[in-house]
Amino acid sequence: MNNSAEVVISVRGLTKVFKDFWGRPKARAVDNVDFEVRRGEVFGLLGPNGSGKSTTVKLLLGLLYPTRGHIEVFGRSPRHVATKSRIGYLPEESYLYRYLDSRETLDFFGKLFSLQSKERDNRIEQLLDMVGLAQTRTRAVGEFSKGMQRRIGLAQALINDPDLVILDEPTSGLDPIGCREVKDLILALAARGKTVILSSHLLSDVEDVCDRVVILYGGRVQAMGTLKELLSKPDVIRITTPVLPREKLERVLEIIRSDVAAEKIRIDNPTQNLESYFLDVVQKARETAETSGATSGHKVAAYLRGDGDAAAREKVLERLTAPVAPKTSPAKGPTPAPAMDEAKLSALARPASTPEPAPEPAKPVDLSEANEKLKALTEKKQ
Repeated sequence: MNNSAEVVISVRGLTKVFKDFWGRPKARAVDNVDFEVRRGEVFGLLGPNGSGKSTTVKLLLGLLYPTRGHIEVFGRSPRHVATKSRIGYLPEESYLYRYLDSRETLDFFGKLFSLQSKERDNRIEQLLDMVGLAQTRTRAVGEFSKGMQRRIGLAQALINDPDLVILDEPTSGLDPIGCREVKDLILALAARGKTVILSSHLLSDVEDVCDRVVILYGGRVQAMGTLKELLSKPDVIRITTPVLPREKLERVLEIIRSDVAAEKIRIDNPTQNLESYFLDVVQKARETAETSGATSGHKVAAYLRGDGDAAAREKVLERLTAPVAPKTSPAKGPTPAPAMDEAKLSALARPASTPEPAPEPAKPVDLSEANEKLKALTEKKQ
């Protein structure tokens, strides 16, 4: 990660205090937080539940006002509309219209970004194939499992080819194959110069893809830096070699024991992690078996890799901020008058001398007969 790269997010003294009905402080969710995120960086937001991660994300998106502090996203306020068009967001819970199918869902979000029909259709096909839902495009998303909803949610977050991608628990509910594909996607986005903020409780996922991380607790920054800086143990050295003959191994150990106590020396066989073993088993099974679930093994969408033509990579921001040409009247002929409502036209055409018919006065009600009957009933009771 290049330290001289463009600063995409700048946070200084960020504080968010939630208050009760009477305006009294109830919870200090974020407390004097400072960090920067640069272009092409994968930045991890870590911390236990209630540490302020989700609140920080909402502040970055402009969904919440900070109590104190300063936030800049692409050099502007998070509430700047054109800036929001450069952001893709996958929330922790997938909020989708349950009666739309996969294609209709992506088409809806594509229209929100004013994507042209041809470009929108092209991206939808690439995204459905990338997230493994091409074969389920006609199923309503309300019928999807949680993992499949995360897949379509990830696709909608990328429909606008964003420059900043904020992912909140992106691998929640996904199988190990889906997790691996999401991590590959994150790395591909970073390689293309996109900025990714990843909030996750799965520390192995963060370790695989993040350049830097910040660890929050109680709303405060407890640790921040590159993974190498935070995880390395400078007082311990690991030596890995091929299998040695017994006599050579003993000679090596003899040299080491001359300077190090025997109980501090550890010898074992390296192992691969469970994810690598799992993926290898599934890859072999895929060659001989079929599945009716979500498929995998798909490449990152071409337009996200930057393989498409220039029109496919055009940013939404450029279209939103393009100057509007002034409207000019035609050279010949008068400017057509706007159509007028027929009812208003009739009212205006009515002669002024013609008075409106006056309403008939209400007739007085005769209550004498009712009073006589009431008087007679009263005398009878007495």
